[in-house]
Amino acid sequence: MTLLDALYIPAALLSAPVWALKKRAGWRGRFGHASLKPPTSGKPRVLLHAVSVGEVMSLRGVVPLLTPCADVVVSTTTDKGWETANKLFAATCSVVRYPIDLSWCVNRFLDAVRPNVVALTEGDAWPQFLRACASRRIPCGLISARVSERTFTRYRRLASWGIKPAWRGVDFIAAQDETYSQRFEQLGMDGNRVFIAGCLKWDAEPVVRTVEGADALARDMGIDRSRPLIVAGSTAEREESLLFRSLPAGAQLLCAPRKPEYFDAAAAQLPGCVRRSKPGSGDPSSRLFLLDSIGDLRRAYALADVVVLGRSFGTLSGSNPIEPAALGKPVIIGPRFGDFESIVGALRSAGALRVAPADGLADALRKVLSDPELRELMGQAGQACVESNRGCAQVHAEFIMGAARTRTPMYSEDVRSPERGNRIPVRA
Repeated sequence: MTLLDALYIPAALLSAPVWALKKRAGWRGRFGHASLKPPTSGKPRVLLHAVSVGEVMSLRGVVPLLTPCADVVVSTTTDKGWETANKLFAATCSVVRYPIDLSWCVNRFLDAVRPNVVALTEGDAWPQFLRACASRRIPCGLISARVSERTFTRYRRLASWGIKPAWRGVDFIAAQDETYSQRFEQLGMDGNRVFIAGCLKWDAEPVVRTVEGADALARDMGIDRSRPLIVAGSTAEREESLLFRSLPAGAQLLCAPRKPEYFDAAAAQLPGCVRRSKPGSGDPSSRLFLLDSIGDLRRAYALADVVVLGRSFGTLSGSNPIEPAALGKPVIIGPRFGDFESIVGALRSAGALRVAPADGLADALRKVLSDPELRELMGQAGQACVESNRGCAQVHAEFIMGAARTRTPMYSEDVRSPERGNRIPVRA
């Protein structure tokens, strides 16, 4: 047992009343059991880790570039991430659960998966996992990496003793932009191993104007296609109530809560709303709609005249604006978007996105809905911005495959922190 194990276990016991109430599947996988055979194709094995749905979706551009030259394994943490990864990648990749950061779980997992390189999406790096990779000479890096301002401020206090030592287990960081790159360096990462590679989310969304099934969704829910429609995606924290109060006269509102367990609470904030999961529910003449289903948000975005991104008006850190922008939709987001600083900044500079405070949301919606030319210009700007930022997946694929060729990992029950070997010659 390690010192961190001794700290993790009491923390887990103390927090048990909280996490035990949450329904989670795949506990065998969470404890490091992965039923995988060693690769037989002669190709290196690449482990791509993505925490949840958003990170999994961001891998859609890079996975097809890796599968011709590598045996790809995708690991994920959450149940929804697991479902999404299987839906997207099971035909070409193995999908496994990411282990709890207990030393024996991590060791069991790595000895089962036997990767030649590990790439952690956006920065989900746990200390014992990094240490175990180092002891096995497994190259390990962060891809599409970011560190929000809030996280940076918190981690900077720990940089000297808690964070900096962990970087010894990281061979490279492929940061999304210059701001994130500088933050990683200020947290103690060697600047020679930090590179700017862009955000994988730009490559994950096709630039199109129509989506199959959108018209059927409108018919099923009774949406009037002759009236303007506001689609609010990934809402949370009573944002439905704010949107209802901000709804311009004559417009329709469709809210899509981020989490299924929040569907009923969201419905209570939209009086008389029509629910996707309950045909015939609500007032037939209602202007309010609730998308309480999984997998329909993209279709809803395709119907929108303007998209509002949730998780941005309360205490959370925003939602990904690339999907509606790639569909040519004008986008409005609240002032809290710390998880998407780089993306929001690019779309805002292009004129595709507007930031509105809660007390200014109604005015922002009126201005955009009342000006068809503005909506068209914002939509065109969004698609152009997405197109101009493509290419990140190719850069990341080169980083990953370059790292895989640098050294041969070791796998046994008695591995003891060997020398890490030469620095990975990755492309700047």
